[in-house]
Amino acid sequence: MHDGDGQGGHERVPGRQRTRFPGISSRAYEHPADRSALVALRKLSGFDQVFKALSGLLPERSLRLLFLSDSVRVSERQFGHLHDMLLDACYILDLAKVPPMYVTQDPQPNAMCIGLDEPIIVVTTGLVELLDEEEMRAVVGHEVGHALSGHSVYRTILLFLTSLALKVAWIPLGNLAIMGLVAALREWFRKSELSADRAGLLVGQDVRASMRGLMKIAGGNHLHEMNVDAFLEQAEEYDSGGDLRDSVLKILNVLPRSHPFTTVRAAELKRWAESRDHQRIMDGHYPRRDEDKDASFGDSFRESAASYASDVKSSKDPLMKLVSDLAGGAGDLGGRVKRGFDGFKSPPPPKNGPATEAQ
Repeated sequence: MHDGDGQGGHERVPGRQRTRFPGISSRAYEHPADRSALVALRKLSGFDQVFKALSGLLPERSLRLLFLSDSVRVSERQFGHLHDMLLDACYILDLAKVPPMYVTQDPQPNAMCIGLDEPIIVVTTGLVELLDEEEMRAVVGHEVGHALSGHSVYRTILLFLTSLALKVAWIPLGNLAIMGLVAALREWFRKSELSADRAGLLVGQDVRASMRGLMKIAGGNHLHEMNVDAFLEQAEEYDSGGDLRDSVLKILNVLPRSHPFTTVRAAELKRWAESRDHQRIMDGHYPRRDEDKDASFGDSFRESAASYASDVKSSKDPLMKLVSDLAGGAGDLGGRVKRGFDGFKSPPPPKNGPATEAQ
């Protein structure tokens, strides 16, 4: 049990002792691409208010009434174990106002954090039935991380625009404009999911449970038939396998999705769990919320650019290897592309020298 502080019912928290992060800023766990976008938005004076005003047509009140009337609100008396997890997650991430949480009947495992004025968390019965307690704790932490980052506003707008695009699909130019916005928001949201996975790990503080949860979302409730290490090997194969054609197909496959692929999420989370950044947070060294106003967009942008450059350089994906080579000044673009579509084979070794490895 945590030592209760007597505020907001946080003394009623379940489970083993976990590290708490007083005053933690969402910048501590946000993926660099996600964080740079959010810092830029936060630096624009009044941006959120303008965004909400322009989004006045969003049926937020209707959404709240819908969940209130046709879902089960989590409380001490309903889904008490989820209520305890929610309090625990808010306590660990020091989120003062606990968001309302609902369980809705849907066999598809899913969870989301939506809302403009105030975030609300929704989990499906399919997810509740699929995950064990520690796996579910990571999911609740994931959604509380979305709430702390302010992601719910943009997630709500994404849901609205996706629905609107279907309604105006018969208007070519109108649909094209909306789908452009949807594509941009989806690209941001996929990065925000990686951020929220990190928040889930900070709450659950059990990387194997986080891995198991992602694995179950991919393969169902057959844990005795699955293996976390083998699942992570799939991510390695996905990242490095194939040729340039497969690289292009990966991009096309992910464009319509709001979430990254589960194997990719698992691999990303494992890398972060083993990183110095994660260890520093666990040791109590992290940016505080009261420092957010002083956050530098330039510094955040440079961190984002450095992260992308590092990802490209270390990636085993054929397309990323080609980009890295070209950035490094490698020549023979036509030859490299041709070889890429033929299987990205290394050039033949010189006749009178050792074999050279393809860069």
